[in-house]
Amino acid sequence: MNSSTDTFIRAELISFARDPGDGNTPEPGSLEHYGDGLLWLKGQHIHAVGHFAELSPSLPKGVEIIDYRGKLIMPGFIDTHVHYVQLDIMASYGRQLLDWLNDYTFPEECRFANHAHAEALSNAFLDEMLRAGTTTAQVFGSSHPVSVDAFFSVCQKRQLRMLAGKVLMDRNAPDALLDGTSGIADTERLIEDWHGKQRLGYSLTPRFAPTSTKAQLDATGALLRNDPSLWLQTHLAENSGELDWVAELFPGSQDYLSVYEKAGLVGSRSTFAHGIHLDNGMRKRLAERGANIAFCPSSNLFLGSGLFDREAANETGMAFTYASDIGAGTDLSGFDTLKSAYQVGQLRGQPLTAWQGFYGLTYGNAKALSLDSHIGQLAPSLEADFVVIDPQATSLLSRRINHCTTLGERLFALMMLADDRAIYETWSGGQCQHRRDS
Repeated sequence: MNSSTDTFIRAELISFARDPGDGNTPEPGSLEHYGDGLLWLKGQHIHAVGHFAELSPSLPKGVEIIDYRGKLIMPGFIDTHVHYVQLDIMASYGRQLLDWLNDYTFPEECRFANHAHAEALSNAFLDEMLRAGTTTAQVFGSSHPVSVDAFFSVCQKRQLRMLAGKVLMDRNAPDALLDGTSGIADTERLIEDWHGKQRLGYSLTPRFAPTSTKAQLDATGALLRNDPSLWLQTHLAENSGELDWVAELFPGSQDYLSVYEKAGLVGSRSTFAHGIHLDNGMRKRLAERGANIAFCPSSNLFLGSGLFDREAANETGMAFTYASDIGAGTDLSGFDTLKSAYQVGQLRGQPLTAWQGFYGLTYGNAKALSLDSHIGQLAPSLEADFVVIDPQATSLLSRRINHCTTLGERLFALMMLADDRAIYETWSGGQCQHRRDS
């Protein structure tokens, strides 16, 4: 054994092996919890996880153990839908979706034709993600190929597991953002250069049906059929005005979802952001094909788009994930996403437990993205992507945590009160990639 590649961390450990259910306590076998645990890393992967007292006798003699007792380690947070190119327009005055796109998003994305700008924003975005405890995301670039080249290059240097894609958009947008006949060819080149390289994966990225012609959507579907290892990300049924526009642009389609179905874009690696204005027929069709809806609660509240129906999703078997969205989202923090999801649930009479929230943010999101063989749990052989959480990070959080008597209460307090200050460290690929300043 070469102990120089090994890292040993002693802390409280929490991970989910499967869906914990909707009850006030997790279903048996779903939660893995070690109050005094040991996380044993070997290079970029997890070698062993367990109770410190049980694992410590098997450690090599004289090794250094990082002692994080009093802190909590979870798998790294996963964000299934986020626009890195919108980082600088967060907190722009909230309007309805289509106005917001025209007033803020499209002008901002024009800047990403410049490589230096795209590289600078990629680094800034990743700094913020890691500070928030997010180790993997599915990311929209702009319609410029250089926006994805810059993003993947920065991710590769940091050895992060990331999915991303160039926006495909050949109509109903400013000329400077339209990719015309080159969009598919540029996408093919990006796939060749980046897909499957180290920890990177390519997501085909038509922005949404109104900004792509039928020909572009069909060509995207052909790419997906030709290479099932690709991912697909787009938007679906976020806003009522958007639905009317789609019906006008695609008069022969049964509904919004059928536009994507006809193009061959709905499959087990497809993520459709928002999915607020769906009926149960559409939900069942998504479920049958194994696609997931990225629930973006802070964005939906900010733009007044509507309240996502988790109960209907569960009843129809439709998978959903948790995402920040930005720039319309109000925070990159997974804690904030779960807090907003809880608030949306309360307005619908569908309370979200901390068990469901943190399962979704970690293993649930990993499963929906077909990444669960790599990330999402603290388990042997998986990649060493995790967050070290400080429950005493702020005086208010500390007071509440110290008043809790159960693990469920502590996790719920984190879901409601924690923010990036509670992320003490973020590790990806067995390396500490972020450490809180103080």
